[in-house]
Amino acid sequence: MKIVPDLVGAAWRKSSYSDGGDSNCVEIADGFPGAVPVRDSKNPEGPALMIPAMAWSAFIRQVKADGLG
Repeated sequence: MKIVPDLVGAAWRKSSYSDGGDSNCVEIADGFPGAVPVRDSKNPEGPALMIPAMAWSAFIRQVKADGLG
């Protein structure tokens, strides 16, 4: 059985690299052990991707290594 976490009330935050606008950024929410919820800031009521925490960490490391973050 697939368990889908309840994201109602999640504290979403944007990247510090965002220009502060609502039109071009992803948001993530903390506090979900083992996963990182990711959503499109343009569609906050839309679906969120649940990225395994280890995969998210690897993604962030690579972005930083490539000089993008």
